[in-house]
Amino acid sequence: MIGFGLRLAVAGGREALTRLVIIAAAVAVGAGLLLTTLAGVNAVNAQLTRYASVYPSASTGGDADPLLWSTREDYFHGKQIIRIDVAATGPSAPTPVGIPATPGPGEYYASPSLQRLLAAHPADQLGDRYPGRDLGTVGPAALTSPDTLLVIMGGTPDEVAKLPRAQQLTRVGDTPALPETAVNLILGVIAGGLLFPVLIFIGTATRLSAARREQRFAAMRLVGATPKQISVVAAVEAAAAAVAGTALGFLLFFAFRGSLASIPFTGMPFFPSDMSLGLLDALLVALGVPAGAAVAAQVSLRRVRISPLGVTRRVTPRAPRAYRLIPLLLGVGVLVFALGYRPPTSDGQTAVFLPGLLLIMAGLVVAGPWLTMVGARVLARYANRPATLIAARRLADNPKAGFRAISGIMLALFVTSVAVGVITTIVANRGPAPVGSTEAGRVSLYLDQNAPAVPDTLITELRSLTGVRAATAIRENPDRTSFGEPGVIACADIPSEYGRCAEGVTVASVATGLVPFDGSASSARVWPAAASVSLADLPRLPVMSIDVDTDGSAAAVERTRTVLEAALPTFQVAPNVPGDFESDFANTLRGWEQLANVTIVASLALAGCSLAVSVIGGLSERRRPFSLLRLSGAPVQVLRRVVALESAVPMLVVAAVAIGMGLLAAQLFLKAQMDYTLIAPEPRFYVIVVVGLAACLGIIASTLPLLERITGPETARSE
Repeated sequence: MIGFGLRLAVAGGREALTRLVIIAAAVAVGAGLLLTTLAGVNAVNAQLTRYASVYPSASTGGDADPLLWSTREDYFHGKQIIRIDVAATGPSAPTPVGIPATPGPGEYYASPSLQRLLAAHPADQLGDRYPGRDLGTVGPAALTSPDTLLVIMGGTPDEVAKLPRAQQLTRVGDTPALPETAVNLILGVIAGGLLFPVLIFIGTATRLSAARREQRFAAMRLVGATPKQISVVAAVEAAAAAVAGTALGFLLFFAFRGSLASIPFTGMPFFPSDMSLGLLDALLVALGVPAGAAVAAQVSLRRVRISPLGVTRRVTPRAPRAYRLIPLLLGVGVLVFALGYRPPTSDGQTAVFLPGLLLIMAGLVVAGPWLTMVGARVLARYANRPATLIAARRLADNPKAGFRAISGIMLALFVTSVAVGVITTIVANRGPAPVGSTEAGRVSLYLDQNAPAVPDTLITELRSLTGVRAATAIRENPDRTSFGEPGVIACADIPSEYGRCAEGVTVASVATGLVPFDGSASSARVWPAAASVSLADLPRLPVMSIDVDTDGSAAAVERTRTVLEAALPTFQVAPNVPGDFESDFANTLRGWEQLANVTIVASLALAGCSLAVSVIGGLSERRRPFSLLRLSGAPVQVLRRVVALESAVPMLVVAAVAIGMGLLAAQLFLKAQMDYTLIAPEPRFYVIVVVGLAACLGIIASTLPLLERITGPETARSE
């Protein structure tokens, strides 16, 4: 029977060959996207794992000599530079990942991107921050991305030991730097939002012309074929197309892998090698897709198994019941429960939130047919045109079939709505605050209590730089009793843009950056007097921070940073301008948001393809009913509207429900986890959704010209 099934698939006439090609092409697209999704998850994991080589955890033990290590962050033109200072304490000290040997004092290695920046800009803006001999480039094993800016500088053990965040390491790069549970949760949810539409697309493709095959297999039953033989023939026929499509999918993936790696899905591009497939991934697709196609073929023959005449005895399926809403309500209930119960650990929080989200996702799939039926009945009640009434009645009679092709849209839109809602709210609450032109060029360096004394000539050198308008040193207030209380400064040194002192005051009590933590720069601000500090006492107080007011030009800002770092190389926090730190955090979150947007676009494209395949299959299976309607006087335009409404109505209903449930889940998560109130996603999110849905409708419309060609009078006579 296997050979017979292959002959039917390949030599079963023009219709069979066309079906084989369409199914193979559809499976190729689905398998290629499935491979891309799995490789993308592996790439993100690889990218995050390499953070362990940049931010290692302290390790001791063993016979190796310790390696002194300090990781800090620097900035240049708004981009983060990772600076690592190392010093080997003996010949057996471990070597940092990505370089052949630990640099000695006065030596450094730089990433390729940083080397290009050093060569392209004057030394007084960047190069002077890293004095010494360039030994070569840092290899990809230590870089999270091809664009990573990283420098590994050598020093003496005494020098590195005095740096902030200094630690001793006996091994490097084998301890994850980020919480694996949280990362896997994020990746799992986002990947699931794309995997489900891919699997649904593959399943829809393999069920193409299922009704026509049922009729053929029923005829084979009538001439003596057993149910087992029919099952084997159906499985072989479906698996043959799926195997060809899967092989083509692998070719598509490897052909476009390099281009896909260069797309900054997470805010930064991948290395091509990151887009890799493990043996389990390859076997999962290579074996799972054909096996899934065979199972789908088996499911489509359930009426033939009942009896050879089961195909002709078509009855309206049982209507879905309202109990299908129970899993959805349970999922929402779990998130509501989390409002009053928040586990103290990350694993405990994952154990609460993840089941709730999965329950909602499962509940949406289970409740989808019931929601489709309700929408169809409402549409039928208010229908005032024949096409609307026919489409509504057909959907109400078999809502499961109407929902099947667009169930992937529901899951994808739910997942991405949750992700975008959470990310948008966090960025709004913790991202960079708007700054005015006065603050945009303000460079600040905060010094800790262990910082060395500030050279007397530093302020003079800063004031002499081109583009610098003022440079001031803010000193510690002797009345300071806790962190966050103000420093002191001579009133004559306060730039006019940052306020003034009251009449007769010579020393003022000011914020460490001349700007209150929750405020902005203001020339009208009046700083209070520092009553316990005289002008003569001021030079003897330690410096708390240095603030430099520039004209805002990139050259002036970077020259200022370079002078400050060269004079005070043991800084804990690099000289920064407003928004440097917040932009790092916000950019990371926006990288995840971009990944969610990619999921929306890809899932909607897949849903459009699934709908197109479903519409083509439905037209092929309903050629005779549509032909009879045309013979009875129904215009082709009416039939086109019927087909369009049957696809568009469930899709739009599902999209609205999915987005609403996604934003509700995001609100419950934010309230329980961070006590934030959901902030609506930016308009571009809705634009992406609307454009994607419109593209799906366009794909459906592209299949409608087929209707007129296959529903002529000859079809009614020949069937």
